[in-house]
Amino acid sequence: MEARSLSVLLLLLAAAATPAPRDGEPRSCEAVRKVFQLRQLGSFRGVPEFPRAGVDLQVCTSKNPTCCTKKMEERYQTAAKQDIQQVLQTSSATLKFLISRNAAAFQETFEMLIKLAENYTSTLFCNAYRNMAAEAATRVQEFFTDIALYIFGTDISTKECVNRFFDNLFPVVYNHMINPGLTDVTLEYAECLQMVRRDIRPFGDIPEKVIRQMGRSLLPSRNFLQALNLGIEVINTTDHLHFSKDCSRALLRMQYCPHCQGLILSKPCMGYCLNVIRGCLAYVAEVDLHWQGYIQSLEELSSAMHGTYDVEHVLLNFHSLVNDALMQARVNGPELTEQVNKVCGPPVRKPTQSPHCSFDRNKYSQGLKMFSRDVEETLASRRKEFISHLRLYRAFYGGLADQLCGNELAAADDIPCWNGEDVVKSYTHHVVGSGIKAQAGNPEVRVKGTDPVINQIIDKLKHIIQLLRGKSFPKYDNWDLRQTGSGGSVDEQISGVCDDEDGCGGSGSGEVKRVLKITDCKSMIPFPSYIQRVKLSYVPLGNTIELFWKKCAEVVYIMFPRYTGIGL
Repeated sequence: MEARSLSVLLLLLAAAATPAPRDGEPRSCEAVRKVFQLRQLGSFRGVPEFPRAGVDLQVCTSKNPTCCTKKMEERYQTAAKQDIQQVLQTSSATLKFLISRNAAAFQETFEMLIKLAENYTSTLFCNAYRNMAAEAATRVQEFFTDIALYIFGTDISTKECVNRFFDNLFPVVYNHMINPGLTDVTLEYAECLQMVRRDIRPFGDIPEKVIRQMGRSLLPSRNFLQALNLGIEVINTTDHLHFSKDCSRALLRMQYCPHCQGLILSKPCMGYCLNVIRGCLAYVAEVDLHWQGYIQSLEELSSAMHGTYDVEHVLLNFHSLVNDALMQARVNGPELTEQVNKVCGPPVRKPTQSPHCSFDRNKYSQGLKMFSRDVEETLASRRKEFISHLRLYRAFYGGLADQLCGNELAAADDIPCWNGEDVVKSYTHHVVGSGIKAQAGNPEVRVKGTDPVINQIIDKLKHIIQLLRGKSFPKYDNWDLRQTGSGGSVDEQISGVCDDEDGCGGSGSGEVKRVLKITDCKSMIPFPSYIQRVKLSYVPLGNTIELFWKKCAEVVYIMFPRYTGIGL
């Protein structure tokens, strides 16, 4: 594209440098013919060799002889609209790339997080509850499939996803942990166990806690992705505008009517260009206010996505809550057996093969290493970097016409320019502002009515802003602790207004670091709940933890966002 533009420029300069005809000789249309052909608007044959009377022209009318025909005028009008669309696409290319690249990156990161959380949970069963690992694997996979579908836009309920997971898990837990045996229960008995799970609450309040955490973290992430995709849609819409007939004629008059008079190098005056482009983009300028609100809402949402709104913390800590649920079911085993027998009767068993764990721990370890990243590359820091770049485009649509005229279309100051009729020293008409209302006094373009396509995209922006601003998840007040660290101990930094789900706390040495880093871990042992999430007290759970410390030289878990590391 740049090489072609350079060729056009060189040809124009060469044409302009052609010696002027002697007095009494007619002016030649040779330069116009060359540019017309080079722009691939047509061949030499369609362009007169010498100026002629332009009685058949509708827009590029002139008292002087012209190098244009009606057919050329039609071709020029098509080219004028294509030129503006190309300039629009060029002006938005960086913004579009910024949003689309980050949309793809965030989606990929969410996919990796979900897979990693699934691997954590599967490894929990393989190492700590091996006898039920094979049956639990299907339940785990189904659950995280539902989570992925939800984050990426499927209209399903996170509450039902969580309840279905624990409903389906209870028969496995009951058969292998609460009432173990060498044989399996029948399908009918398993269905009865699923139905009574919510009534007898074998896992205590853990399912409700998971529901709250998933709802708080997944919905903002889902809305964040939807907002980025909408941003791309907005740009695609404004990049491919349908110009009105009056706008098309104004673009033709501004860009190509000078060619008809042999003025192939002339550019429109700045004021003239602004009137034409502001008139043609009057509907687009109406997007400006909502686009600013869109970016501000994204910024607010990004800032709020920490603690229980931090999808990293919630997903990567899910296996720990599952472990808590299983431990609670084990402790309450006799009582649960009595309750189940009253409703479902004693278990009816059938022969079955010995369970086995089919999970590939080597593959899991490789996945962890692939996901290892420095603190600068976490979701929170990536969102912050993205928003800081996006903020630069807050006034993009409000200043679009000025940008196009200033960078691409209009002549520089103090240079003779085209005013729609002739080359002059300056444009003398009134220059209007941006937006539909300001076009009432536009001398170059008549703007009337509304654009239904632009109205539709504005409605979508309004809707996503509603989702991003407080409508998508509960407002949080007193329990919203900023993770900045105060220099005191961890216990001192935990406020009484912060519950045990909100992930509050501090590092004691400045901003809390979040990093998932695995170094030389031969075999990953799951992280049971040996860290109480309010007091951060270290509670060893036997040989499993001892083996964990021996296997790993360094492990810092992103699932504890206020926690910077454990001394080995």
